Amino acid sequence: MTDPETLTIDVNGFPTRVWRKGSGPKLGFLAGYGGLPRWMPFLDALAERRTVIVPSLPGFPGGDRGHTILDMHLDWLLAVRETLAKAELHGADLVGSSVGGSLVADFAAIWPNEVRRIALIAPFGLFDEKDPATDPWAQRADAIPGLMCADPEIWKALKAVPEGANSIEWPIEQTRANEAAARLLWPLGNTKLEKRLPLIQAPTLLIWGAQDRIMPRGYAEKFRVSIHAPTELRVIDGAGHLAELDRPREVAEAILGWTA
Repeated sequence: MTDPETLTIDVNGFPTRVWRKGSGPKLGFLAGYGGLPRWMPFLDALAERRTVIVPSLPGFPGGDRGHTILDMHLDWLLAVRETLAKAELHGADLVGSSVGGSLVADFAAIWPNEVRRIALIAPFGLFDEKDPATDPWAQRADAIPGLMCADPEIWKALKAVPEGANSIEWPIEQTRANEAAARLLWPLGNTKLEKRLPLIQAPTLLIWGAQDRIMPRGYAEKFRVSIHAPTELRVIDGAGHLAELDRPREVAEAILGWTA
């Protein structure tokens, strides 16, 4: 397994990491809760058939401190648009997980001509007071691995300090990612996305882990009926909220088939 190429772009005056690997049509990925501190098997599976481009988000690992100047949800969306453009993803297929899924859905709704097809893995953005999502920012740190993945050890491995990393800076970077997600999704992960979902024109694949302990399954149906473009739901057995971590090959194959 080879490492991805690492590029740096400027977003709102802050350096932002972009990973790139594979060949074929471009496929962009916006990561979920906590961002991507390291490359993962799911991305390798996608890169077998596509040129996978993975830009960081402001404040997340690889994204420096750019979240500190984003005060409104529109600020975030404009930053995402700039990021995707500079990462050369205009008109490409986009995949978003969790936090990233919310942003991909909004991007596709507001700028429908800038994306071809999308896949959303248990996205945030909606809120139902009768069936509330679990608030990850209100949980003890030791509960997070079991909320994010069906197998908590997978989350722990993703977040483990990599060889050569600064052991003091590493936990600060992870805390910053949680802060960035909270700034984006406060309060309660509700960005009023339901108002914009009907504007999505891109064919949409929804992916939900059967053991998701963050986003109730009912939210998948809310997305499905609200998006007027062709939409399909896949439920992945043995997967939690971040299904791409628990079942990387199965999730990648679903996405590759949908965007073919």
